[in-house]
Amino acid sequence: MVLLDNVVRKLGPGVEFRCDHFHAPPGVQMALWGPSGCGKSTMLNLISGLLRPDRGVVRVDGEEIQKLRERELDAFRGERYGFVFQTFNLLAPFTSLQNVILGMRFADVVPASEWKSRATEFLNRVDLGHRLHSKPATLSVGERQRVAIARALVNRPKLIVADEPTGSLDPKTSTGVMDLLLELCREEEVTLLMVSHDKQLADLLPEVFDCSGLVEEVAA
Repeated sequence: MVLLDNVVRKLGPGVEFRCDHFHAPPGVQMALWGPSGCGKSTMLNLISGLLRPDRGVVRVDGEEIQKLRERELDAFRGERYGFVFQTFNLLAPFTSLQNVILGMRFADVVPASEWKSRATEFLNRVDLGHRLHSKPATLSVGERQRVAIARALVNRPKLIVADEPTGSLDPKTSTGVMDLLLELCREEEVTLLMVSHDKQLADLLPEVFDCSGLVEEVAA
């Protein structure tokens, strides 16, 4: 599903990200683990196409995404990816249902006639059927992240990328959200790549990739 081969990205004078080889097969649930500054978020951004490599290949679902033009890359992301962030990125004026529908509108994958029923289905699946018409300010942090998970999965993407998805949650809520995310990814047969600096959290996933050493100092 995801392959990095001889990837190099300059991060600043005398500093670069380097990954000789990385492979995540379809359907895997994998943590990209390591301390702050080791390169795990850079790796996720390269996989997401938010950064482009200076050298090497980044292949997602058979497509070398570093070769795509910006418009092509935007369309590819909309069709294949779902995103879960630490800060939820919900739009405050809109309800839970509207936030999930907006995810479908921007991705342009699901027919408009199915938006409401599909969004309702996934909010029910994250146990928020009773909060369809609630706005983010009235939700707990755990509920906000569950809305974000529903939004990420509603288009039935092939890849979920999650950047510290429990970083804003207390330990008990964090465990519940992670269990839910893993369960839904298994049910939907979605590949999950999750960045975390927390080894205990990373070990909840079946696979862990150690990102230590991906960022190196090099001769100017």
